[in-house]
Formats: sequence, structure tokens, C-alpha cells
Amino acid sequence: MTLDNLAVPLRVLRLLAVDFPHLPAPDVDVSPISPEQLRLSFHDTTCESLAAFEQWRTALGIAVDAVACRSQSDGRTRVLAAEGRFAGAEIVLTAFADQPDADRARAGRTGGAL
Repeated sequence: MTLDNLAVPLRVLRLLAVDFPHLPAPDVDVSPISPEQLRLSFHDTTCESLAAFEQWRTALGIAVDAVACRSQSDGRTRVLAAEGRFAGAEIVLTAFADQPDADRARAGRTGGAL
């Protein structure tokens, strides 16, 4: 595989940079494993990553009902995920943030303060 095989997601990344320069900067992943896919992810311990996810979801026209919400890390991390298409590439959006009540729940289970 050559870099030319990644032309679709790289072209879309360029379009996104031009069309949406005001949106929060994501972590970007392009891989020869999925050459038609562009992955945009947001990582934060606050809910800012969820807000960034929502801004990008709206900008890309991904429907609200396409968003999956789950938790990981024993319920401490909230994960939002959605997929859509933009300019010929599959876009995968993912956001990670601490669960708002995870610290209080852990403190309650252990009986102590954090």
C-alpha cells in the first residue's frame, strides 16, 4: 500500500481544515488498515470533549440517533461514538470524558473522601 491509497481520508482532512477551522482540534487517525476512514477523537477529563464531539457531529451532519453512548473503565469514562460520511470518506467520531458522578460514586463505595 502507498500513501496514494490514503488519498480519500487525507483529502477530507484537508477539506475539514478549510471548512471548519473554528472547531476544536481533534486527535486525527488515518490508517492503511481502513484506507477509506478518517477517525476524529476527543479526550478530556472534563465534558469539553463531549462538547467538541457535538460540534463536529453537527458540522458533519451526523444524526443524533447515530450516536452511541457507553461507558468504560468500570464506569468511570463516558464514551460517545458516531459514524457518518463526508466528501467520500467514512468519518468516525469518538469522545472520551470522565463520568460526572464517577468520583462521588467511588467515594461512596469506599466510604471515604477522594
